[in-house]
This record gives sequence, C-alpha cells and structure tokens, in this order.
Amino acid sequence: MKYTHLGRTGLKVSKLCLGTMNFGPRTEEKEAFKILDRALDAGINYIDTANIYGSLHGQHADNHTGWTEEILGRWFAQGEQRRDRVILATKVYCNMHDETEGPNGDGNSAFKIRRHVEGSLRRLQTDHIDIYQMHHIERHAPWEEIWGAFERVINQGKATYIGSCNFAARHLVAAQANAEKRNFLGLVSEQDKYNLANRLPELEVLPATEELGIAFLPWSPLHGGYLSGSVLKNAANSRGAEEFGRNLSPEKHKQLEEYSALCRELGESEANVALAWLLANPRVTAPIIGPRTMKQLEDALHALEIELSDEVLQRLDEIFPGPGGAAPEAYAW
Repeated sequence: MKYTHLGRTGLKVSKLCLGTMNFGPRTEEKEAFKILDRALDAGINYIDTANIYGSLHGQHADNHTGWTEEILGRWFAQGEQRRDRVILATKVYCNMHDETEGPNGDGNSAFKIRRHVEGSLRRLQTDHIDIYQMHHIERHAPWEEIWGAFERVINQGKATYIGSCNFAARHLVAAQANAEKRNFLGLVSEQDKYNLANRLPELEVLPATEELGIAFLPWSPLHGGYLSGSVLKNAANSRGAEEFGRNLSPEKHKQLEEYSALCRELGESEANVALAWLLANPRVTAPIIGPRTMKQLEDALHALEIELSDEVLQRLDEIFPGPGGAAPEAYAW
C-alpha cells in the first residue's frame, strides 16, 4: 500500500480510502466485516462513513439512518486493535429523522454538531473521530458559530481534525479565512465528486485545495457506474448502470465505446483505469472507493499497480475532455 500526507497535516493515510455507503442496505454485515478485514490487511488505514448511511438506497427491511455506523461499531468491537489501526472519518449535516430535534434536523449549527457527534460516537463504539466532516455547506449559521462548535469538539477529544464535503472553492476560502482569525487549523480535507466523466472541480476546487493545503478526496470515482464498463452491457450489477444504459445518447455511447477500446488495449478493466487516472493525479490525496463485494475491493487494490503513460493520459483527455484547466484561464485570457 502507498501512503500520503492528509493535506498539510502530519497524518499519513492510504492512497485508497474505503467508503462504506453500501454497508447495510446493499452489503450484509458479515460481508462488510470481511471487506473491512481485507482492506485493513491490504494496508488501507482510511475509512470513511457518514451518520446518515444505511438508508440512502435499497429496500432492505432494516434500513435506517445510522445503520452503517453501527456496523462499523460492531466491527471495531471485535477487538484486535481494529479501531486503533484505522483513520476514521464520519460526517454531520443531514437529517437523522430524530423527532426530538424538531426543525433542527439539518445543518451545521452548534446545537446540531453537539448532538450529532455524540450519536456518531455511540454508534461507532469509539471515544473519538479522527476526521469529522461537514457533509454540506451550512448556508445560515456564521463561521463564528460553526468553528466555535468544532473547536469544542476537538478540545473535548471527540475529534482530531475537521473536514468538508461538497464545498465550492469560495466556501473553502471563507472557511479557512475565518479559521485563521481564530488561530484554528480549520479544514484538512475536502470530498468532492470527481472522475473522468465529471472534471468540473478542475476549474476551482482542485486549485483551491492545493493552494490552501487541503487534502482532496474524490467520491464517486466511477461516476455512479458510468465508468464501470457495465453501461454498454446495460448490466444490473452496477448501481446506476441500467439507468445510464437506458438514457445513453449517441455521443455518450461513442465516448464509452472509445474508452472501452482503450481499456482493452491496456488489458485493464474500465473501473480500474478510471481509478488509476485519479491515482495518477498528484493533487488527489485518495479516491474514495465504495466496494459492495470482496471482488470489487480486490479490483480496486489492483488499480494501485497500474501505471498510465503520458500517451494514455492524453488519450483519456481526448475521450473525456475536462474544462480546460483551472479558472479563469480555462475560460478567459
């Protein structure tokens, strides 16, 4: 396994982050435990979850918010230093559908952060969260309130670092400017949807994270199954593949055919080439993989071994053209 620093911090994390969104509704607990054990044995030390995971998809009878954190908590409880060997990240913002919160179910208010960190710690069966992340930007509470609440969480030893998800570049800048006023470290990581088929973060978010020393963690590296190789087959074994396949335009069909042909030339799967493309970007800290099965995890581990030449990277740019680089040069002189 390869490791890198989490942004400007001294913390080292694996070049693959294990996402757990499938654990529960789509991956039974026993299989999730096996995937977690295999990831740990392979050197993956970075596990990402969220307090709401467990009810986002699927029709399993046990669907409920917090289910995925509970699964992780039971895995930690098995011992053998599982918790100590893991950099654990979870999230706050979304509504947990707790009737006692009334209208305060969403957001990053001090009220919400205090209550929800306690809930996550209880479900995860741990006394601290390594990276506590805002799942979305808070559009009403001032940064004085937000940073004050997170400072208390850190000072109480309940979290070590604070991260963000789905922030625009201007949000990252505002967050850090207000953190600096308080002599506070601020954000150490940002999760954003980024892959070959969605390169919008190259305009502003990626340059901002690089300049601010914030780790960049792409989620949905396969674009919801679009880059999995299953869309052209209209396969049902990849989440989103059937929907993509039914609504594929002639232009997108041609794009995927060209991509599939290139992957065949390389002797690698479409999914692994998509991951290898992210891993080849020095500004990417660690793609967040979300394996549903052990095979998907093993495939993702293989992507670490793939070296893409400059010629191949250029061909991928031609198939999946990005926005033209960073702003404003991408669209202005």
